[in-house]
Amino acid sequence: MSKRFDGQVAVITGAARGIGAGVARGYVERGGKVALLGLEPDLLKQLSDELGDAAEWWEVDVRDGAAVTHGIDAAAEHFGRIDHVLANAGIASYGTVRQIDEVAFDRVIDINITGVFRTLHAAIPHLEKTKGYALVVASLASFGTLAGLASYNASKAGAESLALATKQEVAHLGIGVGVCHPSWIDTDIVRNAEKDLPSFRAARKKMPYPANSTTSVEECVEAILTGLAKRKARVYVPKGVVLANFTKPLLNSAAAWPLVRRMASAQVPSLERDVENLGRFQHSHVPLTDRSDPKDNPA
Repeated sequence: MSKRFDGQVAVITGAARGIGAGVARGYVERGGKVALLGLEPDLLKQLSDELGDAAEWWEVDVRDGAAVTHGIDAAAEHFGRIDHVLANAGIASYGTVRQIDEVAFDRVIDINITGVFRTLHAAIPHLEKTKGYALVVASLASFGTLAGLASYNASKAGAESLALATKQEVAHLGIGVGVCHPSWIDTDIVRNAEKDLPSFRAARKKMPYPANSTTSVEECVEAILTGLAKRKARVYVPKGVVLANFTKPLLNSAAAWPLVRRMASAQVPSLERDVENLGRFQHSHVPLTDRSDPKDNPA
């Protein structure tokens, strides 16, 4: 078990379900308090009620800078301090670059990169006071790309770079910044993608470890809690993801391209057909504040 967080406070974005909710529970179990930020008020309230006085929640869309700043400032005022930030809010989309529309592509970038910026930007003044630590949830996709997930690949590579740049910028303030790289975790996003896209499910089976495996939410939560406690520079989930970091140059080299091209040429047509048949670019539970585009509407 990770060390305790007695007297400490964590802000968690994307806290309503999955990894965010699991980390919130684990942080409170270890003596800490949590500010729950997210888009699903019913789930946030339910989790906050479950955790009692150690938790409070704010409905926050990370695409709205004013809302993010208000939520984080309110959390600092409510609890008196912020020691940890988990920038966890994120979504994925379906479809190739020629297929996906601009609205769906932009939503992924805005949440997964700019949402992380908004979170860090608002949290840094509070973390400076406590010499705190922020952990940005990137992905295995930061190291390797997969056809049909261009917006997600780009956003998670960008989230890693953003975190590493921020780490340099706030080091003199005593603030630590780390990057978390989960592979496929047993969350709604992965389960829904495999249900929605048979071609994606088939492609995953052909990938090398760890991309062909699924890790439990519990294992991911434990790794993140350890990362928060130890202020780790990198958190790999599972640990084998570190291999993707080291082999990134090879995977993107001219030597590997013939193999990558053959695999992509075989997979992309069926993937595009699956997305076209599905009729939407996001999985079914994505909480949206703007439902004007029917292809971006999970309902």
